[in-house]
Amino acid sequence: MIAISRTSSSPNPNAAMSCVRNKHLLFSILLLDFTFTNQFLQAQTLIGPNFDEALLPFGSHAITGTLSTRCNRPEFDGTIPFTLRNKCPFTVWAATIPGGGRQLQTNDAWVIDVPSGTTGGRIWGRTNCSFDKSGRGNCQTGDCGGVLQCVTFGSPPNTLAEFALDQFNDLDFFDVSLVDGFNIPMEFTPTSNGCSRGVRCAADINGQCPKVLKVAGGCNNPCTVFKTDEYCCSNFSTSCEPTNYSKFFKGQCPDAYSYPMDDATSTFTCPGAGATNYAVVFCPS
Repeated sequence: MIAISRTSSSPNPNAAMSCVRNKHLLFSILLLDFTFTNQFLQAQTLIGPNFDEALLPFGSHAITGTLSTRCNRPEFDGTIPFTLRNKCPFTVWAATIPGGGRQLQTNDAWVIDVPSGTTGGRIWGRTNCSFDKSGRGNCQTGDCGGVLQCVTFGSPPNTLAEFALDQFNDLDFFDVSLVDGFNIPMEFTPTSNGCSRGVRCAADINGQCPKVLKVAGGCNNPCTVFKTDEYCCSNFSTSCEPTNYSKFFKGQCPDAYSYPMDDATSTFTCPGAGATNYAVVFCPS
């Protein structure tokens, strides 16, 4: 039997004031260089010197963090459905920021309603988890502080779906990132409004993982292992270049983020303001 459940994530009532007070408006701190490729809009993100990296969903490699919500636009104050489905032959404990967490057996689905204007959104799968009745426990990969209902980001390695909704030019921005490593194959796709270009990373990265990056249940990103600026791009320097390890990830999944400055080939957009729904599939066929 296929189980489908739904969760709504309510916006913070103080988000609008906080947003104005902290100037958390993406268009004031991001310069987006747009190009059209096969009738699909792609964006390259150029970071300003005063950029708050906590707002950036693309290629982030922070282990912990919290949700930041942009000021709601008066003409749209709704939520966007995201359908998460587990096609893996094993149980996945889905995690979302915002949204919490849910155990998904094979073929189970979970629909979360994400507030328009959300930035820094993340979805990932956790594996080999054990939780008690209070929702406390641990996971082999993707653990978020030992709780079922995640309120912080997951620990590497984990394959990430990242998104920012209803941002510059009323666009949604989304990607699949391997900057935190890889644990589960993933597909992240729009499901409405004629926006059909999704991101897929279904390669056997765990099986092909370089020995120095290999851990139980996944394949670490080099930043986690080596902790140097060469691999972490911790200052978001424009001179940060791909490495042999990031090229390994890029070769396995060409559309996914392979290192923090991989924006040009890995950031995708769809119409925002509630115009596009999304689906995330673990272990797509």
